[in-house]
Amino acid sequence: MLCTNRVLQQYPRVVRKCSSLCDSKDIKRGLLLGMYEGCNQGEYVFTPAAAKFDQENGGRILELLKGTDLKAGDCRVFHNLGTEFYAIAMTCCGPESLGLNEIEMLNECKEGIRVAVGSGVRALEKSAIGHIMVEGFTNAEAAAESASLSVWRWQDMKDRSRNAIEAKVDLHDDPDTEGWVRGIQKGEGQNIARRLSEVPANIMTPVAFSQAALDILCPCGVHVDIRDRDWLEEKKFLAFLTMSKGSCEPPLFLEMSYCGGGEGDKPVVITGKGVTFDSGGLCLRKCEGMNEFRADMAGAAVIVGLLRTLAALGIPINVNALVPLMENMPGGASIKPGDVLVGMNNKTIRVEQTDHEGRVIMADTLSHANAFNPCLTVNLATMTEGIRTALGSSATGTFTESDTVWRELAKAGADTGDRVWRMPLWNFFRNRVKGHTGVDVHNVGAGRGATPCLGAAFLSVIRGDADLPPEGADDRKADKNSLPVPQPDGLSVGQGVGVLIVIIFTVFYVPFRQYRTNTLEIV
Repeated sequence: MLCTNRVLQQYPRVVRKCSSLCDSKDIKRGLLLGMYEGCNQGEYVFTPAAAKFDQENGGRILELLKGTDLKAGDCRVFHNLGTEFYAIAMTCCGPESLGLNEIEMLNECKEGIRVAVGSGVRALEKSAIGHIMVEGFTNAEAAAESASLSVWRWQDMKDRSRNAIEAKVDLHDDPDTEGWVRGIQKGEGQNIARRLSEVPANIMTPVAFSQAALDILCPCGVHVDIRDRDWLEEKKFLAFLTMSKGSCEPPLFLEMSYCGGGEGDKPVVITGKGVTFDSGGLCLRKCEGMNEFRADMAGAAVIVGLLRTLAALGIPINVNALVPLMENMPGGASIKPGDVLVGMNNKTIRVEQTDHEGRVIMADTLSHANAFNPCLTVNLATMTEGIRTALGSSATGTFTESDTVWRELAKAGADTGDRVWRMPLWNFFRNRVKGHTGVDVHNVGAGRGATPCLGAAFLSVIRGDADLPPEGADDRKADKNSLPVPQPDGLSVGQGVGVLIVIIFTVFYVPFRQYRTNTLEIV
């Protein structure tokens, strides 16, 4: 294993999972129960667990709810209902008869559960509840995932004595413990991605991110190799190395391996952009909002969370993950607008804008991915702001040449709540990035607009026709927002972990592993 000796002393502080529960000897316990809207205004249909609890307490909850008109996501907290729990929260999941809404591309039943559980957990936390028992809400996995996401707090940089309580959540009165564990693990994977994305860039450097990957993944049985500049030069990562010259932080390359499948099974290769801070280089970004680009490594953060979840769930598949780590900074050695690079596959790249560094470094990474002979290649990156402009935080833009794959991906997005939207990957865009005299490909492209499509077309051209999958296999690209989708408090959400677990296992592992190669790029 190649590893640097430089590990920041601050690092263990910023990646720890902070909670003041250990310091509290008197933890208040709360209970979260669910209900659905009835046929008439003010009528409610309790879940089986809620109905049982209310019956055991003489119907007091139903009496207390009279005169209310709660809708999906609304919650009421009650006290003095027995001695076992300090507070009881009743949360509404919306109408009971909801299912898959094809127009919304969303399973509204599961989404209603996730929203209701999140609302209830936050309401109980306001009452200083440190241990929350959550019923199964007819889908323990969805309830657990939402509960895990809702109790997470970004407070790793604060004085520990001033941290808010991060409540513990457990399952109440439901036999589906396996579904609950799956949901908790999915939520924990997303929380890992959120935590890594929120650490300030002066602390979360390429070295620190590499150490984080080691600390998180090695105990789970995931093998992590940290490659240095000498290895990168030997493997001819020329475009990646050139783009990183403006920073004093050395570039690193992570190779992570999860071996859950058979020895002869072709792996899924996941690549993720790991730019720990993106100033734009010599094409400097505006000061306003630049601080958010500490999260330009969100693709890499999602990979760490995903691998941890795959290992925790024991998914029977082989996965190799590749992450280029660097900072994009201005400096005397920085690449200049108009410079021409040579990629790993010997194609020439004109770098017209240095703030479009992501597609350039991912070009070398995707070329290296071919060495693993994958059955599927997934590329995760925060490439452009165009998707957020078009879709807001509602969905992840996806590029694919396979209708079959798109249908399966849309199903996975609807089921997990991480919706996806198909974007065009046409020759029109390929011609715009390769129609330049003197070079093979241009990192901006001709004309105006369509920056996500041009980014996907750039990677498609770099891969070349020889690398495209055979007929019937999958060639997918996706474009996420330029930054993690914000929560109401402005924090990232680790979007993509849950939907990728569904895609990798249920879609690609069984139906498509017989194909020679498939490609999914989430950029």
